[in-house]
Amino acid sequence: MNPRLVSISGPLRGKTFPLTDEACSIGRESANCICVSDASVSRRHCVISSEEGRFRLSDLESLNGSFVNGVPIKERYLEHGDQIKLGDTLFLFLLHEGDTPKPGTPVVVSDAMFISTRSTIRMKSEDSLLLQPDKLMESLPPTARLSRHLNALLKISTAINSVRGLEALQRQLLELVFEVVPAERGAILLIGDSTDEFTSIFGVDKAAGESKPVQVSRTIIFKVMEDKTAIMSNDVTASPGLTASESIIASRIRSILCVPLVSFEKLLGVIYLDGTDLKARFDKDHLELMTAVAGIAAVALDNARHVEWLESENRRLLEAMEADYSMVGESKRMKQVYQFLAKVAPTDSTVLIRGESGTGKELAARAIHLHSPRAAKPFVAINCAALTETLLESELFGHEKGAFTGALTQKKGRLEMADTGTIFLDEIGELAPQMQAKLLRVLQEREFERVGGTRPIKVDVRVIAATNKELEEAIKTGDFRQDLYYRLNVVSIVMPPLRERREDIPLLASYFASKFSKKSKRQVTGISPSARAYLTNYDWPGNVRELENAIERAVVLGSGNQILPDDLPEAILETAVAPKGAAPAQYHEAVREVKKQLILKAVEQAGGNFTEAAKILGVHPNYLHRLIRNMDLKDELKK
Repeated sequence: MNPRLVSISGPLRGKTFPLTDEACSIGRESANCICVSDASVSRRHCVISSEEGRFRLSDLESLNGSFVNGVPIKERYLEHGDQIKLGDTLFLFLLHEGDTPKPGTPVVVSDAMFISTRSTIRMKSEDSLLLQPDKLMESLPPTARLSRHLNALLKISTAINSVRGLEALQRQLLELVFEVVPAERGAILLIGDSTDEFTSIFGVDKAAGESKPVQVSRTIIFKVMEDKTAIMSNDVTASPGLTASESIIASRIRSILCVPLVSFEKLLGVIYLDGTDLKARFDKDHLELMTAVAGIAAVALDNARHVEWLESENRRLLEAMEADYSMVGESKRMKQVYQFLAKVAPTDSTVLIRGESGTGKELAARAIHLHSPRAAKPFVAINCAALTETLLESELFGHEKGAFTGALTQKKGRLEMADTGTIFLDEIGELAPQMQAKLLRVLQEREFERVGGTRPIKVDVRVIAATNKELEEAIKTGDFRQDLYYRLNVVSIVMPPLRERREDIPLLASYFASKFSKKSKRQVTGISPSARAYLTNYDWPGNVRELENAIERAVVLGSGNQILPDDLPEAILETAVAPKGAAPAQYHEAVREVKKQLILKAVEQAGGNFTEAAKILGVHPNYLHRLIRNMDLKDELKK
């Protein structure tokens, strides 16, 4: 149990007050457990006490009285969901935690036609009497059914203000509707900026649960959205336009009720209900009620959707803030890179970033995005070489439900996720020919289709691509489309390898040492002159990424306050001669000399055959070639 009071109106609206075994007094005085700054509430208005697991509300001779579910009381035991009204303040008493929301029943939008029958009624929201209290009181007598509908509206309006999360809100709303409307299935379909695409679809089938999808008519829902007018129809199968639909016939749908969701004159979507029971037909009162429900629920649904978007955007921005996208370097080559980025970032042009692996191509792409007008929008990266062609297509373009085995739900692709932002296509040179053709269409038309889809989806994205391949050579061999190359190569830059900007190596090394010392919570004050000289003298075939890994290894495995040559990877220490500025190291010189003599002897025994020499030494031929290159033994082996 989690007993608590939730204020749903008045000066404390939105606040929650937990209840314990101790008595809780409520009133205007500050000495009360719950102080309500409401002139209509007495100084000491009422008290809630616990008795053997139950909670009792007692009125303390208040001036305006205490009400539970609209009934004035002196004393009363509270039940889960009771509404407590004190003056102009309303509390909700909750005893249990809400059940975990289950996923909704799948919804299938059918293309069935819809033709009005004699039992079809249309209604605009402004014509609903339930949304016009003055006209309602004048026009209708107080009947039991009207009272039930008004209670349902009150219950729904109260519930939707206490539910958080779009899916939970939709489920709660449909379940409350099922209590007063004889519907067997229901769905809530929400649209985005375009009425052609649903951004959220949630359905519930009372009988089948989640095992059977909810069939909805595309014709009906688009007609309702177009006119912003509710539609109710009985004897659906009598319509000649509907009898042609196999889904309608198979489902034996007899009655349909669909109402638009409109908030501040903006169309959000529809609530769709249907039933198969001939005896449980919809009538005008149900249409009145659902039109009023839609009017109340539209704002709550819009707010819930907006809150979820804000939460996801907040998570994305926090991740972006925590990530490290710093570009370090003061060399002439890097200054040229900075100048290029500053010129190209404010534009919307497609950019092709070229360079060896590990030179920082993604960092350059992120720098372009962060200094562009799209900086507040998503930056979505995808590695074209990391996935198979089928997976890459689904990941990039998304897929419809049932498009292939395992596609249980509709999924948005990276292109949709990057809408209004930037998409970064890394290793673009690895794209298969079929994917190249599809990407070409995206670059030309800014539209695509999901896997298994039939409707084009428009996107507004900036494209930045990167590759370490020579695309001109790939065009000659037929591995890369020439027209795609021209679309990508609007403006391009080559990121310089680390060996061509050696003056930046000490800066980068110090930066990485500081970064990983904080990360590993180890005190590292710097890099010794000897180690720094070795780092500067090395060619770094893996570029900045290899340097970063080397420094991280030195920080993690080192034992002193400074990074020493002994902390560096062996490949860096295998240079032919100790670099200028490095302190004499007899151990490393001795090890290097022994390696040199072993290699020379093995190659001589193998008659100059490196593969046979590698077998003699018991190492892989690639490792032997690396040793020969690092120790600069090529000239000696030619003698």
